[in-house]
Amino acid sequence: MLDIKDFSIFENHSNFDFKGFLLKILSYWKLFLISLIIAFSIAYHVNIRKEKIYGMQTMVSIKEERNPFFTSNTSLVFNWAGISDQVNGISTVLQSRSHNELVVSKLQFYIDYLTQGEYNLVDSYGAVPFYVDIDKSKGQLANTLIRIKFLSANEYEIRIPFESPSVSLITYSNNTYSNTAVQPVEFVKRFKVGEQVSLPFLNLKLQINDNPGLYTGNEYFIRFNDFDGTVASYRGISVNSDDKGGSILTLGLQGANKARMVEYLNATVKMLIKIQLDGKNQFATNTIAFIDSTLVAMESELKQTGNELKSFTKNKNIYEIEGGGAKVSDKIMDFDLEKDQVSRKIAYYNSLKAYLNNSVDYSRLPAPSVAGIEDPNIIASISKLIALSTQRSEMAYAVKSDKIFKDFDNQIQAVKNVLQENIASAKASLLYDLSMVNAKIGQAESTVKRLPEEQQELLKIKRKYDLNDNIYTEFLQKRNEAEIVKASNLSDIHFIDPAKDIGGGLIGPKTSVNYILALFLGFLIPLLFVFGIFFINNSIQNADDISKLTQIPLIGVIGVNKGGVNLAVFDKPKSALSEAFRTIRSSLQFLYKKQQVSGSKTLMITSSISGEGKTFCSINIATVFALSEKKTVIIGLDLRKPRLADEFNLINHKGVVNYLIKQNTLAEITNSTPIPNLDVILSGPIPPNPSELILSDAMKELIDELKEKYDYIILDTPPVGLVSDALELAQYADVTLYIVRQNYTKKEMITLLNTRIKRGELSNASIVLNGYENKAKYGSAYGYGYGYGAYANGYHEEDKKTGFLESILNKFNRK
Repeated sequence: MLDIKDFSIFENHSNFDFKGFLLKILSYWKLFLISLIIAFSIAYHVNIRKEKIYGMQTMVSIKEERNPFFTSNTSLVFNWAGISDQVNGISTVLQSRSHNELVVSKLQFYIDYLTQGEYNLVDSYGAVPFYVDIDKSKGQLANTLIRIKFLSANEYEIRIPFESPSVSLITYSNNTYSNTAVQPVEFVKRFKVGEQVSLPFLNLKLQINDNPGLYTGNEYFIRFNDFDGTVASYRGISVNSDDKGGSILTLGLQGANKARMVEYLNATVKMLIKIQLDGKNQFATNTIAFIDSTLVAMESELKQTGNELKSFTKNKNIYEIEGGGAKVSDKIMDFDLEKDQVSRKIAYYNSLKAYLNNSVDYSRLPAPSVAGIEDPNIIASISKLIALSTQRSEMAYAVKSDKIFKDFDNQIQAVKNVLQENIASAKASLLYDLSMVNAKIGQAESTVKRLPEEQQELLKIKRKYDLNDNIYTEFLQKRNEAEIVKASNLSDIHFIDPAKDIGGGLIGPKTSVNYILALFLGFLIPLLFVFGIFFINNSIQNADDISKLTQIPLIGVIGVNKGGVNLAVFDKPKSALSEAFRTIRSSLQFLYKKQQVSGSKTLMITSSISGEGKTFCSINIATVFALSEKKTVIIGLDLRKPRLADEFNLINHKGVVNYLIKQNTLAEITNSTPIPNLDVILSGPIPPNPSELILSDAMKELIDELKEKYDYIILDTPPVGLVSDALELAQYADVTLYIVRQNYTKKEMITLLNTRIKRGELSNASIVLNGYENKAKYGSAYGYGYGYGAYANGYHEEDKKTGFLESILNKFNRK
């Protein structure tokens, strides 16, 4: 039946020992040092192998530029500034795919020019002495290093290691991929500088730059990269507006090659200026195209009417025929010109209305002024409609938000609605004007009919010719105006600071970050290791652990036996280890006195498990008693695993077992030792029934007989955590010493010891901490005869410790 005391195993669980953990960290300082050295070495090698990253910038301003040739007398009106939010629109264009495709294609930045650096290949654009002129319509070897070595100033060698029978080709004219067969060997061939290289996998011409320097014998590499991938890398260009001026934009790029970034930044701004100026000229371009198409038709009509007039006046006196019809002719001409202007306006409105209803691209609308329309509402609406349509088409490559497109479509629809209403209103007014002009023309023509027939015919032909001539002249004038305005247009984008390599610009790699990371990891990794050891290791580390787990007194701390001889007290009587055993002897005498034990005294030494140092403590405690001139005997009662014979170089052929089975007498099993006043009784042969022998009456007789002969009887027993033999022997002991070994005995064993004490299985028990070592590694020392450090100088004889550096030097000298 279980006793309530059996559950004491769950009591006295200690909290985390922060002090002990800190001391354990200090004990592993060498591990931390090695870890930090390794971490910093890795960080150093990573830093020196990383490419340096630079940052280049250019600054532009956005300012609405008015055309100096645009005045109130100019009959053409254009879209000058587009919509109001130009800065956001330009930022979007700079990061759009379509814009960067134009720049990459123009600069051919999909071609890498590389040289071999100390650790890796280096982008050497701008530093190599040559460039390649490729045939974009033919395939180029894709994503493969092509080695170029200059054998002389005018001859070079191409080397390409083919590892498979098929290679991938890229054609930059349409950005498509294909494959071609090759021999899976290293391709080597020589070419002249400027010679056309026409191979199934390579189509280019190598040209030498101006002022190339010395390059004979040097090796370089080129590589043809994916076009879309190259464009995507440049779409990361940073575009930031100045806080002080919203119309100032700063463009930035980061990379390893400053020359490449400088050229790209300047080229992207120049391309933007061209695109913006082309968009600004779109209105004029549309108008000129419309006028040109009209002039072609009118030129044919003018030529035809001219021929008719020439044929009619041939062999006739034109002045006599004109006679009295001159005034009427001039009047009808004025009416015809007025009618033509009204008709052209109506035709423009009809065409514009049909275009608005049937098209979705309004960027090609001609200027209303080509038809003589000067209504500011209609001109402004068409201008805004062209601007919105142009910007929407540009955003299609960069913006993926349906909401933004929907907002643009709503704006366009709103402008269309206003424009259609204005068209309807203006057209109604023009139809009225047309009817009035037609009435005036009818009146004039009735006057003409009263003239002679020949004069009527002349007026008819001349009327038609003059009308065409006047219209043709007017269109030529408008075309000249459009050309002047287009030629004098200025872009709204201007360089403030073009990109330029003036030195510096280094922004990476962040070597300090790597070193900080090395410091962190170099400390964290061994810290986790130590924490794992500390957390997993559930063994006794120091006296604090014992005091937290049990109320049983700790009467001594035994240091590590570094001499290698178990008879430590006898061999080195002045050592700190010997002093620790003498301290235990004094404590035991106090315990005997407290219990009023007189005469012969017995001491049982046991532990939880094997290996905790019971036998070592037994023989040395016995030695200190014997050296104090007390008759002492050690009895080896570990009948299952005897070790006592080995310590004294004896043969375990007879001992306690022989006495218990009445085979030998006490005198026959007693062995003397080199230590005065100390005898040893071995366990003897291993019996099949050790527990039964210990429980026999012969054991009591043995103890009684020994008490008559010796002052101190030391019982070296088996561990109580493994067998019950020691519990059976406890009845013969005046005092029980429970050996606990540092970093070996588990804390649960102390809890089991508490249980045995509470149940009365052991009495008068005290604890000895054995194998105590390195106060920093296992915890603080309490000075039970060990751990005094420098304060013990002159009192103990110890071997001189060799320092860390001294040990290294000794090893070096021995080599």
